[in-house]
Amino acid sequence: MQETSLWLWVGFNAFILAMLALDLGVFHRKSHEVSVKEAAIWSGVWIALALTFNAGIYYFRGAEPSLQFLTGYLIEKSLSVDNIFVIALIFGFFAVPKAYQHRVLFWGILGALVMRAIFILAGAALLARFHWIIYIFGAFLLFTGIKMALHRNEEIHPEHNPVLKLVRRLVPVTNDYHEGHFFVRNAGKLMATPLFLVLVLVETTDLIFAVDSIPAIFAVTEDPFLVYTSNIFAILGLRSLYFVLAGVMDKFVYLKLGLSAILVFVGAKMLLTEVYKIPATVSLLVVVSMLAITIVASLRKNRREERMAADAA
Repeated sequence: MQETSLWLWVGFNAFILAMLALDLGVFHRKSHEVSVKEAAIWSGVWIALALTFNAGIYYFRGAEPSLQFLTGYLIEKSLSVDNIFVIALIFGFFAVPKAYQHRVLFWGILGALVMRAIFILAGAALLARFHWIIYIFGAFLLFTGIKMALHRNEEIHPEHNPVLKLVRRLVPVTNDYHEGHFFVRNAGKLMATPLFLVLVLVETTDLIFAVDSIPAIFAVTEDPFLVYTSNIFAILGLRSLYFVLAGVMDKFVYLKLGLSAILVFVGAKMLLTEVYKIPATVSLLVVVSMLAITIVASLRKNRREERMAADAA
């Protein structure tokens, strides 16, 4: 595993913080409803930055690390699409006004970046000291992938979340939203708004998804810098991707099946690491193929159902 300069870590995080400050302080200083066009532009910006960074890895480190970064990025990006579906359910359940959704996602993803960094550094340290843990990661991903395939239409009930119940017991909550504020003072008493409850749910949801996605990227590479940067770039594009896809998520009927296949593949790759090391090129092709098959099959099913509905009418 190649050592990465401390200054490279510092420089990367400084760049990310600068981009986040520009995002919230300039482009989204005032709460407003994010249009699909605006979200698509920002999605393009984050994808372009990730690919530019990937080109830099190819130039300075070579083809293999570059393929590992790209594969990790695609795995995290594809798994985050499932996260978008859950976030959409949370926003719908709490009837979050569209003008405040970006604020929740911004702070939610900022917290996610911190949690991901802790998870990745801990995972890298464990793998470096106890390499056999990779088999536990692999078995866990296999189990998760199979479970996702068998329960892909399972309903989610935000009101049953134990963290949410705990917050409600500890902190008084207002009945109404107060613009984009998470806390307000009511008769001199500090109270949380429903927007804060939504933020807590978004954070806990990402924590759950991180348990799946981070071991999946360690199946591609054990280089902490590549795992971290690919994860961060994928997460940073999650906000804009949400506003692009939230309205059409129900069209991707085979999404969870495709994601479960990816988790099973990377889990198997981890379990076979001492028997046969699957090349990064093969991993990338498998991930891309599974995503493509999922998308094409979903779109064909939608078109078939639309034709049947038109014929019936």
